[in-house]
Amino acid sequence: MTISSLSDVIEGFGEDARPSLTVGEMLDAFDSRAFGAMLFVFGALNTLPLPPGSSTILSLPILLLAPQVALGADAPWLPRRMIERPLKRDDLRGLFRKLTPIVKWMELVTRPRLTWIFTPLGERMIGVVCTLLALVLILPIPLGNLAPGATVAILSLALLQRDGLLALLGYLMAFVSLGLLFVSAGVVTAAVREMIGLVSGFF
Repeated sequence: MTISSLSDVIEGFGEDARPSLTVGEMLDAFDSRAFGAMLFVFGALNTLPLPPGSSTILSLPILLLAPQVALGADAPWLPRRMIERPLKRDDLRGLFRKLTPIVKWMELVTRPRLTWIFTPLGERMIGVVCTLLALVLILPIPLGNLAPGATVAILSLALLQRDGLLALLGYLMAFVSLGLLFVSAGVVTAAVREMIGLVSGFF
């Protein structure tokens, strides 16, 4: 039996004429690749222009799945309510169509290499890093979803393709993403303190 490529499955999500799509249907379509594929899809969706608050919703599956990878689970588990909740396909169709050519290109340039990175411990490390990034994604930070979402997508694709070079790039991106978060937090904290100081000066 021929296994459909990741890009073909994602393209099918966008082309299907049915009005809704559930997370459970996505899990079934990805089959044995469910962990990496779901992390990739929801990570990549977080890099696209989204309405305010969307990243918080789209990061929840990452927050639930990534710790399972970190713990070495064999199969993904999600709450039944999340699995059965219908998503309006019209809301996702455009996103899937934008995502498909990107995935096709990445499938062409990635391949198994430096596979020693993907020991059981190495795979769990990817789960740990994606969990930390998911915690960042759920925060309502303007444009704060772009770097963490892209990093989750890169690490999960590395896991799918067994591409150690891509995994190393993902780790570098994770370091940069978390660094930017700490810098942003420091800037915001300093600005709040300055504002409090100015307000206090008037009283």
